[in-house]
Amino acid sequence: MLSVTISAIKTQENPMVTIKDIAKKADLSPATISRVLNGDTSLAVSQETRDRILSLAQDLGYTKHLKKQAAQAKATLGIIQWYSESEELDDLYYYSIRISIEQRAMDLGYQLVRSFNDLDHPLLEGVDAIIAIGKFSQTQMENLASFHTKLVFVDSDTLNEGFSCVTTDFNRSVIRVIDHFLSTGISDIGLIAGEEETADRETPLIDPRFRTFKQYMTDLKLYQAKSVYIGPFTSQSGYELMKAAITDLKDQLPHAFFVANDTLAVGALRALQEAQIPVPNRVQLISFNDTSITKQVYPSLSSITVFTEEMGSQAVDLIDQMLQKPSNFHPRMIKLGTELTIRESSF
Repeated sequence: MLSVTISAIKTQENPMVTIKDIAKKADLSPATISRVLNGDTSLAVSQETRDRILSLAQDLGYTKHLKKQAAQAKATLGIIQWYSESEELDDLYYYSIRISIEQRAMDLGYQLVRSFNDLDHPLLEGVDAIIAIGKFSQTQMENLASFHTKLVFVDSDTLNEGFSCVTTDFNRSVIRVIDHFLSTGISDIGLIAGEEETADRETPLIDPRFRTFKQYMTDLKLYQAKSVYIGPFTSQSGYELMKAAITDLKDQLPHAFFVANDTLAVGALRALQEAQIPVPNRVQLISFNDTSITKQVYPSLSSITVFTEEMGSQAVDLIDQMLQKPSNFHPRMIKLGTELTIRESSF
C-alpha cells in the first residue's frame, strides 16, 4: 500500500497571521485575499491564483476562513484521489481536478474529508457523499458504494457499473488532432500513448486515446503499428519512447506525433532536442490535458485543452443534486468537450 494521508482540510492554527500577511506573501491586495478566502466566485482571478492563496493561508496557519466554512457546512463530502500525495504532485492534471472539486464544495458550504489512495479509512464512513478521482476497479467501486450510494467518479466512465461520472470526450479530441495534422499536409502520424492500471493494481487499462487513434487511422488507411509506442505516463517514459522511435524508425520517423498527455510530451520533446531533430520543422507534437507545463517548455506544446476546473465543479454539482433531491436522481454521465490549443510545437 502506498503512503496515505487523510485530512479534514485543516491546518495548524496561527492566531498571529492576518490577511495582510498573506497579501504580502502573495503580492496581492488584502481585499483580493479576503474575497478569495471567503469563497467569492465573482472575483476575476485565475484558478491558479486562488489555489496559491489557499495554499499560502494553509502554510502560514491562517484558519479563520476554514472555521467560517465549517460553521456553515451543510454536509460532509469525501474526496478520494486515486494517487498518493507524492504521485499527485507529479501529475498536475489530477491535482487540478481535486483543487477545483474542493473549491466548488467549499463555495457550496460542504465540509471536506480528503483521502489519498486509501478507500478503507474509517473517516470515510462518516461522510454524506463521495467523489472519487481517477481509475478504480470493480471491487473498489463496490467498496466505495458500501460507504455511501451518493457517489460520483471523475475521469472514469462508470455509468455501465451504475455510478454517475464526469469524463472528457477522448474520442472527438483524438480525431480533432489527427484532422489537424492532415489539414497541414501530414499523414504519417505517430502515437506515444500511456499505460496504467486501477488504483489497486488489479485491472490494466487501455488508453482510450490509443483505441480511437488506431480505429480512425485504420479507417483512413494510414495506421502504422511501427509508429505507436506505449509506456507509463511519466516524463522519463516519454523520453525513452521517443528515443526508441528515433532509433527504430530513422528516416521514417513520422513528421507528427500525438502524445497522450503533457508529461509524456515533455519527455518526448527532450529526446527530439537531444537528437537535434527540429520541432516543429521536422517533427510536430500535440499533447493532451494542457496543464501549465505546456507553456513552461521550449518550444511551448500544442495540446488538447481539458477543462479540469469544470470537471470538478460538475462533479460537486452532481453530488449536490443527489443530496438535495435523492428520490429524483438517477445515475448519469457528464462528458465535457475539449479544445485544441495550438502553440509552437505544431503549425
